[in-house]
Amino acid sequence: MRVQVAIIGGGPSGLLLGQLLHNAGVETVVLERKTREYVLTRIRAGVLERGLVELMEEAGAADRLHAESYLHKGIVLSSNDNSFDISFDKYLDKPMTVYGQTELTRDLYDARERVGAATLFNVDDVTLNDLESGSPGIDCQVDGEAVHIDCDYIAGCDGFHGVSRQHIPVGKRKEYIKEYPFGWLGIMSETTPVHHELIYSNSDRGFALCSMRNKNLSRYYVQCDSNDNVENWSDTAFWEELKRRLPSRFSDCLETGPSIEKSIAPLRSFVCEPMQWGRLFLCGDAAHIVPPTGAKGLNTAASDVRYLYEALKLYYFDNDETGLQHYSQTALTRVWKVERFSWWLTSILHQFPDQSEFDIKIQQAEIAFLQQSEAAQASFAVNYVGLPYW
Repeated sequence: MRVQVAIIGGGPSGLLLGQLLHNAGVETVVLERKTREYVLTRIRAGVLERGLVELMEEAGAADRLHAESYLHKGIVLSSNDNSFDISFDKYLDKPMTVYGQTELTRDLYDARERVGAATLFNVDDVTLNDLESGSPGIDCQVDGEAVHIDCDYIAGCDGFHGVSRQHIPVGKRKEYIKEYPFGWLGIMSETTPVHHELIYSNSDRGFALCSMRNKNLSRYYVQCDSNDNVENWSDTAFWEELKRRLPSRFSDCLETGPSIEKSIAPLRSFVCEPMQWGRLFLCGDAAHIVPPTGAKGLNTAASDVRYLYEALKLYYFDNDETGLQHYSQTALTRVWKVERFSWWLTSILHQFPDQSEFDIKIQQAEIAFLQQSEAAQASFAVNYVGLPYW
């Protein structure tokens, strides 16, 4: 097989890049380790920056998103029983969009199928070859059959545990990582959301988040020990703990019900430098991870896609390699700013095992300053709603 760009990973970043390139006239193939059905069982984030929505529009995959999503124009932030609103409309005219990542991925698969673009599933034993030459290639197994792909460039969109990053030589690759000593226990329930905006709650018992997918589907989280297990949590135990961590004006009206999904997600901050090696370019979780506080994972992957898409267009249509040469530097400049915001928000909202009374007072002061300062709220809104791509 011969294509211009081979994309490893059939999640949202790989599919979005593939669809954008296909629409621009660049031939691609997407390689996915699992089946489409398996990918669409993954429950992930559901808050989209405006930049990602615009990319979905450009990809021709935004019709259902616009029909079924709704705008997210602020948040509620609380410390124990004290809560306050931060309005995005007050500081900038750029709301967030609530739409599940699973549904976004489904839309991209449907768009790819409509145009007949090549997608290979059940791909194993992936090896990247000749990355520093002008003719890189991929050897892999597809449904047990050997397949070789020749291409001009390879986009590694295969996540933290994927093979792409490992093909950057160890001596040339530096990885920065911070593991957090807690996770998020999350459930999905067919219940009415407790509030029309997201609620981020700091309490003496730990962090909690109230989110949603639509008016009848809620997503809730509580901070838990990193070694905890979902079997330790009945639905009743989860709801009782969530109520203890929310201000009374929300806990008193919380609708509960059976969970339809329950899982624990670890929290880490991670960055790989560089994000490119020869003809290989990393996007999304293959290059960086943020804690989910602030909903930046999928959105930061989208900014990578934007930079790489524009760089590849510049090369194929203007014979200009400048964008490709500077891709890593351009992407990392934004990545580190997003890492800072996600780390900061995580640090002021969670309880840490080794936290001193001084640390708790600092957290409370940070939240109080945010409540009382319009300048702090404006800065928060800019970072939360999404930094510009350029």
